[in-house]
Amino acid sequence: MIKIPHTEFKFTFSRSSGAGGQNVNKVNSKASMTWEMEVSKSLSSFVKIRFTEKYKRYIIDSNVVIHSQKYRSQAQNIDDCIAKLHELIADVEFPQKARRKTKPTRGSNTRRLDKKKKDSLNKKLRRQKF
Repeated sequence: MIKIPHTEFKFTFSRSSGAGGQNVNKVNSKASMTWEMEVSKSLSSFVKIRFTEKYKRYIIDSNVVIHSQKYRSQAQNIDDCIAKLHELIADVEFPQKARRKTKPTRGSNTRRLDKKKKDSLNKKLRRQKF
């Protein structure tokens, strides 16, 4: 697991939308986390490349921006932003295995052809005979 120091994160806060009564109108509980991934020394260049390829939607002006307004508390939303980032990084930490092309087995081909013959026969029996 990759550890990123919390000093690399910058947080801004705003009012969140949705239910919450007057609390929504008064408290800035929505957390927006900004992280300069290119400057960070916590990730290898390969992980950075995989991250930018897979999660372009989170990158704005070469910064990774993650929002959270899941909870009513600012602290919980900060933790949620960090948890989301760790999940995204864990997903691209190792490269995906290349898919090997395979051919259908002889058994699956015979089952498919038998099913086609059976369906054809059923449809043939449904036809009206004049």
